[in-house]
Amino acid sequence: MNRKLFRPSLTEVKDQYPARGGHDGSGPGQRKKPAPPEQTHAESFYYVKQMQAHTPVTVTLTDGEQLHGTVEWYDRDCIKLTRFGSPNLLVYKHSIKYIFKEGEEAAHGGNGNGNGNGHDGN
Repeated sequence: MNRKLFRPSLTEVKDQYPARGGHDGSGPGQRKKPAPPEQTHAESFYYVKQMQAHTPVTVTLTDGEQLHGTVEWYDRDCIKLTRFGSPNLLVYKHSIKYIFKEGEEAAHGGNGNGNGNGHDGN
């Protein structure tokens, strides 16, 4: 049994499918991928969850200092950290390196150096 390969000509294929427009994006059928949203609200979700549960957190500042307490409230620029046995603090977000729940440094193999990843940061 001989089989013959049927291959349509390029003009037949072009006639079958509508034109998609040029590569400059100006064509009427051109679909662009939408831009990602500016705000994902992940940060807000995290803060609200920690505030509602009164979760004890460790806030590590950019200079390596660690603060312990609970997040009482937050806004665009800062968080209010309610501390145990110490004055409450208003901490600017730009000075925060990262935040994690109390006890997570041991659960994730932390070595007590404060950055929780097993490295000394250098």
